[in-house]
Amino acid sequence: MKPQFDKQVVLITGATAGIGRAAALAFAHQGAHLVVSGRNAAAGATLVSELHALDAQAAFMAADVSQEDQVAQLVAFCVARFGRLDVAVNSAGLEGMRGSIMEQTPQTYAAAFDANALGTFLCLKHEMRVMSRQKSGAIVNLSSTMGSRGNAQAPMYVASKHAIEGFTKAVALEACQYNIRVNAVAPGPIATEMLDRIAGGAHNIPLVASTIPAGRIGQPEEVADAILFMASPQASYITGQILQVNGGKTAM
Repeated sequence: MKPQFDKQVVLITGATAGIGRAAALAFAHQGAHLVVSGRNAAAGATLVSELHALDAQAAFMAADVSQEDQVAQLVAFCVARFGRLDVAVNSAGLEGMRGSIMEQTPQTYAAAFDANALGTFLCLKHEMRVMSRQKSGAIVNLSSTMGSRGNAQAPMYVASKHAIEGFTKAVALEACQYNIRVNAVAPGPIATEMLDRIAGGAHNIPLVASTIPAGRIGQPEEVADAILFMASPQASYITGQILQVNGGKTAM
């Protein structure tokens, strides 16, 4: 049977670790051509080698998504390499400084919002320019369970992820006229290095797991499956939506 994303061109930011990396491998298994990006060139080279081992056509380009010139160059590189852009997964981001709002500063605000909200905005801007000319495409942004609820010790992360969900809904309305779908996937606690940092160390992960109705931490591959679904023809009538992948946490 023909792979689901056979020869489709997929761009993934934040691809060198965690959910972005799992998504890259999942798309490769489904026949996609990939441009993967992140700030760690060594990790990018390792990922490309893994993708080539899966017989995927793949290339890496380092980019900081908070810098518009680098985002523009990344999208242009993708089009120059493969001729088009069918799917974009905007996964790059960081958790920001944890702590009370009374301890936050304009600098901690800028760090979180530059990586998460500004980065998503710039990616959407340049991906939409390509896809609108094609009159086709699917974009999946990475939000979080905290994109729809609060966390007393992560105000900057929470606010920036709320912003990503706002961008998703607003841009989805504009994108309909171009036959482009824009959605977001919102993971709960997932087994990544970021979760270890958010939890204050791996020793606290069992406590985090105890707060999840499913009784366990999610795996990056489970989020990758949700990303592939939202980018696929099976989700052809879904746009402007936020898919929660959190073991029932937001149902509580």
